[in-house]
Amino acid sequence: MDGNRMAFKEQLTRRDFRRLIVGQTVSALGDWMGTLALMYFVLELSGSTTAVGGVLVLRLLPSALGAPVAARVVTRWRRRSVMLTSDLVRVGMAAALPVVPGLWWVYFWAFMIEVVGLMFLPARDAAIPFLIGEGREEGKDDHDTGTLELANGITMATSYGMIPFGAGMFGLILWISEQAGWGGHWRYVLVFWLDALTYLASWLAVRGIPDLGPGPGEKAAMERDEREAGEKHGFVNALRLRVVRAVLPGIVVVALGLGALFSLGVVFVKGVINAGQIGFGALVVCFGVGAVVGLLLLHRKAGSLLTQVRVATAVQGVVIASMGGLASKPWSFAGAVLFGAAATSALVGGITYLQESLGGVDRNLALTAFHAVLRFGLALAALLAGGAADLLKEAGGRPLGMVPAQFVLMLSGLVVLAGTFLIRAPKAREPAAT
Repeated sequence: MDGNRMAFKEQLTRRDFRRLIVGQTVSALGDWMGTLALMYFVLELSGSTTAVGGVLVLRLLPSALGAPVAARVVTRWRRRSVMLTSDLVRVGMAAALPVVPGLWWVYFWAFMIEVVGLMFLPARDAAIPFLIGEGREEGKDDHDTGTLELANGITMATSYGMIPFGAGMFGLILWISEQAGWGGHWRYVLVFWLDALTYLASWLAVRGIPDLGPGPGEKAAMERDEREAGEKHGFVNALRLRVVRAVLPGIVVVALGLGALFSLGVVFVKGVINAGQIGFGALVVCFGVGAVVGLLLLHRKAGSLLTQVRVATAVQGVVIASMGGLASKPWSFAGAVLFGAAATSALVGGITYLQESLGGVDRNLALTAFHAVLRFGLALAALLAGGAADLLKEAGGRPLGMVPAQFVLMLSGLVVLAGTFLIRAPKAREPAAT
């Protein structure tokens, strides 16, 4: 554990990496505030839980429609330019979203924010190996997998670790708005405008980093790829990479677990374990705590990164299935911590595997596919799990004596567990760029 703390401090002493992490932490805080505000705002505008479910579709469509565009952008623009432009564009979008209290207006800007975010994330992740030192020196191609994995874990923690803080900030801002007498949709304006300012904070952090790569070796590979292949680097080509096909089944099952828990969490907490709204908030906090614990425990051990992904997803499956089957309040909260830690381990392992296995254009494409599949799978799983529970409820079904949300949650965990057998190492491995 002392070694982990020393490695953690070592990464944060790197000035440019530290700037990126600070910017991403502030931005993630705004993202979670904005996500909660969006769900409440849509519910107030429509009075419909189905319309709130439409927010999940906004997570799905950008991945399905925007991924090809994102793949072209991140392979043709420098990473720093992609990230700076994405942040500035999202500042304006987040500021515009709450101004008109119309459902179509809110959906449109929420959708566009997700599309732009799908361009930012792969550019950021592709830059991490460069920021921690790999590829900055000509001819350097050696990897320290543990260092890279820890850097990815720190980056991911900026997102999941902000869940409880984002929820708390949203509640505080909403309370302040109500005390100030702001009624109707104006109660949410302050949240979205603060969210816009967090994108500006990210822009300032990235602007302070003079270079985000590619490194000399990657640059040569990218130039060679462009000369030889012309237009071949589209999103579909990312799915043809063997290492991508090895990782994606793991990402799909992780997304299935996250989506099912996200979709059924409120109903499960309120109607099955009878913990109420405070209990749901506590469950969200436990998940965030688990993500941070997962970061602190990250350490390179014997075995491959794919083994880490496989074991972590299996843990998620067991946790979700047992949460649904046992319907125990203490285990649900403890399981949320374990689930958060396992999700962090699986996702960090997957990102590190792609970064370590690929370079140049292929690395950018692979990370675009990673984020697109994760977002698409999460949204689709949430919709399917919620729809299955609704159908069982309407039919009056109680399989194995369980209420619908409980049964679907347990079944989702078993599907996640079965899906881990699809995660297999590729027969041949593409050489990393030199």
